[in-house]
Amino acid sequence: MKTAYIVAALALAGCSTVPSSIVQRPTSARPLYAEQAAPANGAIYQAAQYRPLFEDRRARHIGDLLIINIVEKTSAVKAGASSGNKSGTASFAPPGLLAGKLGPVATNAATKFSDADNQSASNAFTGTIGVTVTEVLPNGNLIVAGEKQVAMNKGVEFIRFSGMVSPDTIAAGNTVSSTQVADARVEYRTNSQIDRAEMTAMVSRFFQSLLPF
Repeated sequence: MKTAYIVAALALAGCSTVPSSIVQRPTSARPLYAEQAAPANGAIYQAAQYRPLFEDRRARHIGDLLIINIVEKTSAVKAGASSGNKSGTASFAPPGLLAGKLGPVATNAATKFSDADNQSASNAFTGTIGVTVTEVLPNGNLIVAGEKQVAMNKGVEFIRFSGMVSPDTIAAGNTVSSTQVADARVEYRTNSQIDRAEMTAMVSRFFQSLLPF
């Protein structure tokens, strides 16, 4: 009985466990507080309120958003082969009187083998995810990270991404292809859950199976 309670408790605890992650944390960042603007000096041009007519709205500050187009395809092929051939002969003459009657005795032996191994693997991951600039490096490159959670029925899907983006690769609409992200870490994991009603039914059936009738 005690074992059954322990198993049930472990099952309930495992249902709420968040899958481990290879993505760098944190997966989001708040914008930094803007410095307090200098008081107006009466001139027409005010640096604190200036907005250029054709301002480039590319992400460049902590807290800015980027759209990552995930296009990851990998394939690997491995092939190997080996072969060998070995042969030998031996002859001998029977001793004494049998030598004249039987003559020399010869024997032959040969061994041949071959082995081949072929392995292949391929993966594809496509989609989009919004990420946040979490750090701006001294050279202008951006460290980005983001997470998307989708709850479907009794499970949760986790899509996470992190990496380093060069501002030169940011296209219109603040989009970047994942193939242009350095140190990219992309993952898709799921976390299935069992609701309390199902767990109660499972435990009930377990105890009923122990009854003698």
